[in-house]
Amino acid sequence: MKGMQQVLENGSSILDHVPFPMILTASDATVLWWSKEAERTFGFTADEIVGKFYPFFEENRSAIHKSTWSQVVQSENPIRFENFIIHSKHGKAVHVSAVLNSMTIDNEQCVMFLFEVNNVPTMDQTSSTQELASFKMGIDETFMLTYLDPDGLITYANTLFLKTSKWTPKRIIGKSFWQLFPEESAEKSVNPIWYTLNSNRVWQGSVEKLTKDGETYWVDMTAIPVLATNDEPMYFAILEKDITDKKRLQLHLEQIAYVDSETGLMNRHRLENIVSGLIAEERHFSFIFLDIDKFYTLRDMHDEESETTLLLEFAKRLKMYFQDSDIARVGEDEFVVLTPLSDWFIQGFLSYLKQHPIYIRNKAIPISISGGITRYPEDQSTFLHMMRASSATIHKVKQEGGGNIVSLSKANHVALSRKAMIEKRLIEALHHKDLTVMYQPQVDLKTGRIDAVEALVRWEDAVLGTVTPNDLIPVAEETGMIHDIGSFMLEKACEQAALWAKNGKPMKVSVNSSIREFRDKNMVKQVRQTLEKFGCPAHLLQIEITEKFALEAESEQSIIRQMHQLQSEGIRFVLDDFGTGYASFRYMQMLPITELKIDQSFIASITKQEKLQKLVHGMIQFGKSMEIRVLAEGVETKEQQDLLTKLGCDAIQGFYISHPVSAGEIENL
Repeated sequence: MKGMQQVLENGSSILDHVPFPMILTASDATVLWWSKEAERTFGFTADEIVGKFYPFFEENRSAIHKSTWSQVVQSENPIRFENFIIHSKHGKAVHVSAVLNSMTIDNEQCVMFLFEVNNVPTMDQTSSTQELASFKMGIDETFMLTYLDPDGLITYANTLFLKTSKWTPKRIIGKSFWQLFPEESAEKSVNPIWYTLNSNRVWQGSVEKLTKDGETYWVDMTAIPVLATNDEPMYFAILEKDITDKKRLQLHLEQIAYVDSETGLMNRHRLENIVSGLIAEERHFSFIFLDIDKFYTLRDMHDEESETTLLLEFAKRLKMYFQDSDIARVGEDEFVVLTPLSDWFIQGFLSYLKQHPIYIRNKAIPISISGGITRYPEDQSTFLHMMRASSATIHKVKQEGGGNIVSLSKANHVALSRKAMIEKRLIEALHHKDLTVMYQPQVDLKTGRIDAVEALVRWEDAVLGTVTPNDLIPVAEETGMIHDIGSFMLEKACEQAALWAKNGKPMKVSVNSSIREFRDKNMVKQVRQTLEKFGCPAHLLQIEITEKFALEAESEQSIIRQMHQLQSEGIRFVLDDFGTGYASFRYMQMLPITELKIDQSFIASITKQEKLQKLVHGMIQFGKSMEIRVLAEGVETKEQQDLLTKLGCDAIQGFYISHPVSAGEIENL
């Protein structure tokens, strides 16, 4: 050190003439030398400063923090700090920038400071400084505040943080940020925070933390990286707001929302969350859907109190048998168990119920159950598909008498897997408009001309191959995508009808519609907008409905009203598959039907069976009496066509005329 003093004495006479304040410090930031210009600028003499740490470690007064000091000492290149404040001996704020250069003098590591004194601040700058000071004070009084160095060690904690967390400075300053969190949440909570900060990005969110006493509390946290001019982090500021009471209330409300109040089991919503979590973790498990057989009959035999007892006792036996498994009540008499246990153990629950009967008023209740086992990932891959698969399995079990728990059959597994794939691929097909439209012509038997076509959806998928309407439509109706298919078909039909009319070959185009589409109160508006969009005359559009649709529409005035509105504008309604639905003709009075189509099942053997001829003739006469046009579907031979002409049928459709073909081929026909 003696050699160091000699070096300083020899060099100070030269350095004192440099017109900038200069300071030399040791590697621990102790001031070794203080230039004459530094005395004039900051007001302190060398005797008052040398040997002290002023002003660099006063966190509230300097921009050069402890967390960056090691970087300065180890750097081979000068490091510049812009626009910070050093307070003079008389308390005046001096705005400076500084270049810090690490060097070795007499084998000692030192740091030389060269200050540039910025211009005297204007009133606006002074105001901004006061504003910033007030802002910092406001943050300190409002938020729990901690600083971390680039290694994640705590360098500062304010009073509010210490009070809430019950930590003391001695216990946390210099210690790891990780110790403030529960051990089990480090990977889930802390690692993402740390990764975000080290990516020079702000992290925000709610996290669980630990007090000194090991109690948990919750905070809303904002973690901010404070960067140097080279974009390296100098330190990290952590601002927190205590939300423990709010979080506890939320957890309590979630518990209420997730629990079935009658049995204490979890409800369907909670079950779905757990299943989604297991799937995300790729955990193998069995999804067991259980349904109490003849529950409504059992309920009618007893009073309401007995019904509650029955459900509670059944739930109790589920818990006893399927210990450590997740159990939920998903319907009045429906339950689900999630378990990794094997099928033979699951099926053993039937014997367990017999060995532990449920008693109501000292009488054993003859209870049996039907159940379906769906495995993940072997059988199904989503909660909704597991519910559907289980429902299909239980329906089959009940048809066979109930009282059994079975797994999916191989055939069911294949069918349900294809159904799930159709649903998944259909979403993409609708998005990319991969569906196509084919047209099957209808011939007027009086003129022999094609005067109408039926628009039929076709789907050729790259993964599934050809998807028939019999596979496509049920899935679309079940998932609600029938609306999208209906909109697609309506647009294509109107576009094509308008094009044919423009080319001087006007033809009516029929589109099939479902009851679900007409339950949409905007159906009339959508049809009108589509007609206007393509300039399609309303009388060229026909909407086909089934007898099931017609029967359901009877009781829904809004549907009847929409149908009459569309009819008044020229759109025709056709009753499809006539004779295969419900034996009710009441809807014929209420709905604006202008045409009925005799189902192909009556036409296939019409030339061979006299009774069929009489039945079809009766259908035709019924239509005539109602002033309704009659068309026969499924005509495949000339003999069938000739007989239908003789019976007075108005029009025919079928392979004898043409298979469904493209719009261009219709024009050729």
